[in-house]
Amino acid sequence: MNVTTPASGSTDRRAATIVMACLGVFVAYLPITTVAVSLPAIQRALSTSTAQLSWVQDAFVLPMAAFILTAGVFGDVHGRKKVFQAGLFFSAVGAAVALCAHNIETLWAGQALAGLGSAALLPTTLALISHAVPDFRERGKFIGMWAMALLAALAVGPVIAGVILDHYSWRWIYLLSIPLSLVAMAVAAPLLTDSRAPHGRKLDWPGQITAAVAVTALVYGVIEGGADSFTTPKVVAALALGVVALIAFVVAEKRSASPMLDLAVFRSAAFTATALIALITFLGLIGFFFVLSLYFGMVQQLGTLEAGARLLLVPVAAIVAGAPAGRLMHRVPARWMITVGLLLIAGPLLAMTNLDTDTSYGSIAWRLIVLGVGLGLVTTPMTATAVAAVPHHLAGMASAANNAFRQVGGALGPAVLGALLSTRAVHTLPGHLADAGVTGTQAETIVATAKDGGLGAVAGMNLGSTAGQVYGALGDSLLDGMRLCLIVAAVLVLIAAGCAVTLLRRPKQAAGGAAKGAGTAQHGRPDASAENAQAAGTAQPVGHRRG
Repeated sequence: MNVTTPASGSTDRRAATIVMACLGVFVAYLPITTVAVSLPAIQRALSTSTAQLSWVQDAFVLPMAAFILTAGVFGDVHGRKKVFQAGLFFSAVGAAVALCAHNIETLWAGQALAGLGSAALLPTTLALISHAVPDFRERGKFIGMWAMALLAALAVGPVIAGVILDHYSWRWIYLLSIPLSLVAMAVAAPLLTDSRAPHGRKLDWPGQITAAVAVTALVYGVIEGGADSFTTPKVVAALALGVVALIAFVVAEKRSASPMLDLAVFRSAAFTATALIALITFLGLIGFFFVLSLYFGMVQQLGTLEAGARLLLVPVAAIVAGAPAGRLMHRVPARWMITVGLLLIAGPLLAMTNLDTDTSYGSIAWRLIVLGVGLGLVTTPMTATAVAAVPHHLAGMASAANNAFRQVGGALGPAVLGALLSTRAVHTLPGHLADAGVTGTQAETIVATAKDGGLGAVAGMNLGSTAGQVYGALGDSLLDGMRLCLIVAAVLVLIAAGCAVTLLRRPKQAAGGAAKGAGTAQHGRPDASAENAQAAGTAQPVGHRRG
């Protein structure tokens, strides 16, 4: 009895840790899709401009991308349980502020606080799982559960928002996050097993400050440049500041005795590959969802719930396909799982370039399902590979870095593809207006309005008897822009597939000296590949058999 009781208690605590980690990532990602499909209702209620509305989503994503690395270090130094609890607290407070918002500035503040909460939750949840399940073979299954919780949040968000918007005010979309966060905080306090990085890690203030400035300035510059022009002084200044801060970050990390992001981890081809794949894939995919939501709303004229139900197909298919992905990782090399998944994403993106105004739901559905299956095959092995590619005690840093690349890509996606869509649509709008019989001064006014305020601003004009013709021309122009965006997104995903094939290879190590010289990197820190050389079966394409 004395032997089994501690083992049972340890198992219970591990189970509680995994459940809390999955709930944490669910809370972190829930605001993304609930807010995305609610933007039209928010715009009507708060009478915002298109530029102000774009910052509702960006106010959440920007602090998330900027402070993920910082949160990972705080967890490593002060304890991941504390940072996990802080993340839940900020998520609840941010949701409460947004729930009570009566102007756009207050809503931005609530979104920013929730984004800080998500920045704290994403790296700590993965690091908690890594600490609770040190066996890399078994860990893949639980990282798969974590990935499914992430996708579940993306799946239920549009449905929750659709139901609420059909019956209540937009602000109630924030209600669910508050009790979820508070209940998770209460349950985690006695049950969650804490962990922190050994080897005396310290806070790296120069690295944290320069990283936050670099990410914020670069993302801000791209967002504002896409909305206005990349030649405006504020955009040029922001991009220049971002580049300078990025160089300063690299210099600071090379000189730091305890860097926030140990640049030695990029010696691992597997870690570098997953970082690039996360950045490129999410840039294309999140931008695609942004464009597709415009297609459902502005071209097919669907309501929030109907559009949400269609978008739901992608994460649901990803959950179904991703459920066995953790187990398959020990039989199928991660290199090929990720590559096949990315190809399954790129195919439907290209297939959707022939969508039209009257394309049926069934015709769209199969493409979205295949895309979701590809996403499910990519998410789990990509995340598990990033964590397994570095020494065990740097799991928090690895998960934070992988999520940071993912969120930067997610922040840039709508900005980049949105700018492409708007530019292409406005360029082709005069021709479509002429084809519809709208010419002269009215056509010039419509085109000028679209250039200044976006295509959505045209809907607020007094169009008189030509409204039907103008809306038809707008839909055709939007389709032109959407097709360009789909091609760009598919090309980005194919580039990510190329990174997977090229970089996710078996590490070349001699049998007798696999880890020779790999035990330490610069400043005496462990190299990214040393501790997990034997774990390459999970992180790299060698299956589970090793010499």
